[in-house]
Amino acid sequence: MGWHSIHHGDENERRKWQNPEAILSEIGLKSGQTFVDIGCGDGFFAIPAVRLVEESGKVYGLDSDLEAVRCLEEKAAKESLTNLVLKAGKAEELILCEGCAHFVFFGNVLHDFNNPTKVLMNAKVMLKPAGFLVDVDWKKEPMNFGPPMTIRFSKQDAISLIRKAGFKLDAVKKSGAYHYMITAYPSDC
Repeated sequence: MGWHSIHHGDENERRKWQNPEAILSEIGLKSGQTFVDIGCGDGFFAIPAVRLVEESGKVYGLDSDLEAVRCLEEKAAKESLTNLVLKAGKAEELILCEGCAHFVFFGNVLHDFNNPTKVLMNAKVMLKPAGFLVDVDWKKEPMNFGPPMTIRFSKQDAISLIRKAGFKLDAVKKSGAYHYMITAYPSDC
C-alpha cells in the first residue's frame, strides 16, 4: 500500500491509528471557533472540525488536490455543513483569511510542501494573535506504512522550521503510536 493511498485512502483504516475527534478535542477546538486545515485532503480532520465548531464557527480547508477538495465538498453537502470554506491551490501561495483563525492545522502534511517555511509563515498571517499552530506528523521512525523516511521531518526538524517561521513552542507530545504533535503560537520576536 503506497503512501498516498494511506494519505487519501480508506478513512476506516486510517481511524485504526489516528482519531481526528480525539486530536481536535485535545487541542481545545470548540463551538464558535475558526479552524484552518492546510492540506485538508478529503476532510479527515475538516469534517470533524466543522461538527465541533458548529454553526457559529467556521472551517477553512486548502489542498492542492482539486479532486480531494471536490470530494470534501460533496461530503459537506451530504451533511448540510454550510460553514466550510474550501479552496484548491498551493499553501505557499494562498492565505485564506487574515487574523481569523483560532487554529491553523497541519495533519500529516508539513513534509509534503515545496517550501514549508513559506507555508508556516502564511499560517502565521491567518492566525489570531492568541491562536495556535498545530502540526501532527509522522515520527521519523521505520514503520510499515506512511510516507518514505527520506521525506519525513523529525520532531527537531519540524520544531526548527516552526521557530524559523516566527512561532514559539507551546508543547511537543506523542500523538498515537505513529505521530507527534507540536503546538506553537505566533511570536513577535
